[in-house]
Amino acid sequence: MTEESVFEESSGNVFADLGLEDAEELFTRGKIGIVVLNLLKQRNLKQREISKLLGIPQPEVSYLMRGEFQ
Repeated sequence: MTEESVFEESSGNVFADLGLEDAEELFTRGKIGIVVLNLLKQRNLKQREISKLLGIPQPEVSYLMRGEFQ
């Protein structure tokens, strides 16, 4: 006997789907972070150059480039 998979359609906002209070803000921050990340990758800058450009410490640039933005 095989078990039938159950799927639930997403709202398009994973944070809302998880029931988080600030879902819209988290979703917007994520979208902005991805746009910034893509722009930086297109410019082929080194992390120290990005650090200077954005005015943030290099370790934070490392997080950003891995998609870990807050």
